[in-house]
Amino acid sequence: MLTRRIAITAATVLAALSVPVTSYADEDPKGDGGIECGLYNCEVEVDVPGQAGGQQGGNGSTGGGGSSSGNGDNSYENPDGTLDKVCTYKLADPQPPAGSLDWEGHEPGDGAVYEQSCSVAPDGVDDLTVVRMVWLAEPPAQATVDPAVLAQRAVDSMTLLGPDIASPRAAGKYTVGIPMWMWVNQSATTYGPNTASASAGGITVTATAKVSKIGWQMGDGASVTCNGPGTPYQASEGMAESPTCGHVYSKTSAGAQNGKFPVIATSTWTIDWQGGGAAGQLTEVRQTNVQVAIGEVQVVR
Repeated sequence: MLTRRIAITAATVLAALSVPVTSYADEDPKGDGGIECGLYNCEVEVDVPGQAGGQQGGNGSTGGGGSSSGNGDNSYENPDGTLDKVCTYKLADPQPPAGSLDWEGHEPGDGAVYEQSCSVAPDGVDDLTVVRMVWLAEPPAQATVDPAVLAQRAVDSMTLLGPDIASPRAAGKYTVGIPMWMWVNQSATTYGPNTASASAGGITVTATAKVSKIGWQMGDGASVTCNGPGTPYQASEGMAESPTCGHVYSKTSAGAQNGKFPVIATSTWTIDWQGGGAAGQLTEVRQTNVQVAIGEVQVVR
């Protein structure tokens, strides 16, 4: 028979109301169980017949015999199997009275009870902090927060998009041999700068993202790299080539699918971050597509 014990605090219940919950019970366990409440938390026990093994501790990890929460290793597992959490501990003062469920079967003086705060980032949920009481045999080593992890979390909170292409336009009329000027509209989400911060364990990291270059695949086999947003065309420029970002087609798009060249603009976001006594740089890539028709010069006689 498999016994599952789940320690529940008010903070855990509130957190559970805002995120999806996965049930670990069988479809129809038909087992005995019960619930006990102490001064600091409640413990739910479900007996599942026909299964043997250890107990499931209050942190959701399975161990062989005994509560796994006693080692302070409380990990949140993302859907892809990776862990993303930072836990800190504070000695409970005063300590719970003898017989409290927070002692997890131990007596006062045998180890101590700590308030554990875990900051986790499940997919689709912003920073979430879960607070609960845990018994530990030895004083815990405080978690070391990696500033680079917080930097990536800050970047993930940004809305970094592909280039907002102003030219070429899908409805535009372009001609073989005539210089095409390419440029993009600039905003915080499509070009930058875009700034965000993330905090955990008393550390705050701030990241600032900005597009450093845009690579254009023109659909005719040519590629163009522009180190800026490009220069908007003015009628006064006539047939001149763009001084910053342009291309001249040497053939029409008549033979392309749907009679248009697929133009792909790829922006490279460079993100500088600092905090927690460290600094670094990250890179993100985003794309935008547009279909462009290239025709021939029409000669009127």
